[in-house]
Amino acid sequence: MNRWSPMLAVALALVFVVVGCNSKSVSKLMQKAQEGDADAQFELALRYKDGDGVEKDSAKAVEWWQKAADQGMPAAQFNLGWCCEFGEGVEADPAKAVEWYTKAAEQGHSLAQFNLGLCYALGKGVEEDFTQAVKWYQKAADQGRPEAQYNVGQCYEVGHVLEKDPVKAVEWYTKAAEQGLAEAQFNLGGCYYDGSGVEKDHAKAIELWKKAAEQEFDLAEYTMGRCYLDGNGVEKDFVKAAEWFQKAAEQGFDKAQHELGMCYLNGLGIQDDPNKAAEWFQKAAEQEHPEAQAVLGMCYYFGSGVEKDSAKAVEWFRKAAEQGDPKAQCAMSLLYEKGTGVEKDPAKAAEWFQKAAEQGLADAQFSMGLLYENSEDENDHAKAVEWFQKAADQGHEEAKKALEEFNAEQK
Repeated sequence: MNRWSPMLAVALALVFVVVGCNSKSVSKLMQKAQEGDADAQFELALRYKDGDGVEKDSAKAVEWWQKAADQGMPAAQFNLGWCCEFGEGVEADPAKAVEWYTKAAEQGHSLAQFNLGLCYALGKGVEEDFTQAVKWYQKAADQGRPEAQYNVGQCYEVGHVLEKDPVKAVEWYTKAAEQGLAEAQFNLGGCYYDGSGVEKDHAKAIELWKKAAEQEFDLAEYTMGRCYLDGNGVEKDFVKAAEWFQKAAEQGFDKAQHELGMCYLNGLGIQDDPNKAAEWFQKAAEQEHPEAQAVLGMCYYFGSGVEKDSAKAVEWFRKAAEQGDPKAQCAMSLLYEKGTGVEKDPAKAAEWFQKAAEQGLADAQFSMGLLYENSEDENDHAKAVEWFQKAADQGHEEAKKALEEFNAEQK
């Protein structure tokens, strides 16, 4: 089960201040701003950004933030940095964004510290430097910024820049999770599930994953679906599994789309519907999900939920096979063996069987055994036994029978 969410790499957005002024007070605000009052300049910029009492004008917002920033106001410096980074009201200039983030960060502005850390981590506007990135994450984390606490936790969990320390990872994840950060709740759940840095507690893991899922965090929604599907930490419940897969799938999460397709295909927790199954397999397959591509190939091969189409079956089997999906590789070998949707080619059939067999697919191992058994070269018979044995060790009944017959012939 994938229970690890990657480091946050989304810049935090603008600082907003609710000033509660009506349109008649804009003239007074303008007067104060023109007189050099930094607070007034900042608030006037917000007015222009939102069109509150004045005509919306992002360029003028930047102009007034610039004036406040030049007076050393960290919130204005941060907002100006954000505008420079994302081209809001001014031409995008990542290097200039780093300059303004740095000015604000050095004054202790936690959002600027976090965004500056991201710039160093991504090499955006500055040379990539993970040590500097972690330094700024740590400063923001120390001030209680949950996104930074989460990233620091990840650094401790995987040993990135900081020395690997599961206990400290849990400490930082906990700080962020208690502030409601879904990613932190999810990873902290993983720590409890694995007993990494904390005593193993599956009930606590489920509790945390559910909290993250209820915030519509797609990886957590998918994970809850898997838990209910497998009865992992909760009582098995196919209906709840399908519900969680549905939530994650609708957000575009490919693994959930594949699982939801399987629910529709097999009628697990939901009314079976081959058409809807194929629709969800298609969505996941288009995101390069190999298992979904393989099963979509099966749908086209048999005409399940879609019109039967050998060419499309080959197309999707090939995509999955080239990504290393053993069942798709086995399917490709059978297609080449029979000449279905492709020109018959025994050599290519054997090549795909070999790939699938090497990945441990018992059916493919059995087929490789048959290929070698039927070889005119007696030296290949030992290879046949080897492949039959591999398949038999996985409980493949036909392979067991083939081994018995082969051993009987040798007596």
